[in-house]
Amino acid sequence: MTKETQQQTRFGLLVIGDEILSSKRQDRHLANLNALLKPRGLALSWFKVLGDEAGLLVDSLKQSFASGDVVFCCGGIGATPDDRTRQSAAQALGLPLVRHPEALAELEAKFGEEAYPNRAKMADFPAGAAIIPNFFNRVAGFSIQQHYFMPGFPQMTQPMMEWVLNTYYADFNQTPRIELAVKLVNGAESAWVDFMEDFERQFPDLRLFSLPHIAPDGQRFIELGVEGEPDLAQTGMNLIMQEIQKRNQAWLPLTVQSV
Repeated sequence: MTKETQQQTRFGLLVIGDEILSSKRQDRHLANLNALLKPRGLALSWFKVLGDEAGLLVDSLKQSFASGDVVFCCGGIGATPDDRTRQSAAQALGLPLVRHPEALAELEAKFGEEAYPNRAKMADFPAGAAIIPNFFNRVAGFSIQQHYFMPGFPQMTQPMMEWVLNTYYADFNQTPRIELAVKLVNGAESAWVDFMEDFERQFPDLRLFSLPHIAPDGQRFIELGVEGEPDLAQTGMNLIMQEIQKRNQAWLPLTVQSV
């Protein structure tokens, strides 16, 4: 795979579960996946949370399968009636659910006779799927068409995500990106629009960001900065600092961050 193809590949995260939408549980998959991607110089392009409604799952998965994106899907692959991800993935692809022999062997090794009749259902994957090993309890996830389906438990899912990246995307590693920024004091975003538009034309490979903030005392700040490969990010930040000095804009320093 060429470097250009790697750079064009988008990564997405789909978290599935009514408990996340209702705030009964807080999502941790986003932070965990970012912690794995960033040291590799990779980044998420999108993040979506869905409930366990079958129709919505099927429609959303049809869209993501058609996108060609690499998608990590967390949640809903258990054996209870409210776990509908396995079935929805199969329906979205127009494939039958079939019992995967390796996944079944893992369940039998873990649970013995107690794998039947219900736990064995967790080995029913869309036809043609490959397993993702679960190092926590041997209940495997599955992959198909660059989608990686894993449980909703973060302590299980994070090592499974790492295995996927190491197994399928080891050659995607790129130079880790850094984030450089300063905090403008009592600045107005509207006054920086023209400069930012010119900046983006000059540095298409950098991500320019402007994050306004109003302090409790009413004072206004703007976190203005760039994200990108270190040398280019520093060049872009130097230009921003020149513009700040040209405008006599008050500012405060922020620490360099790896992203």
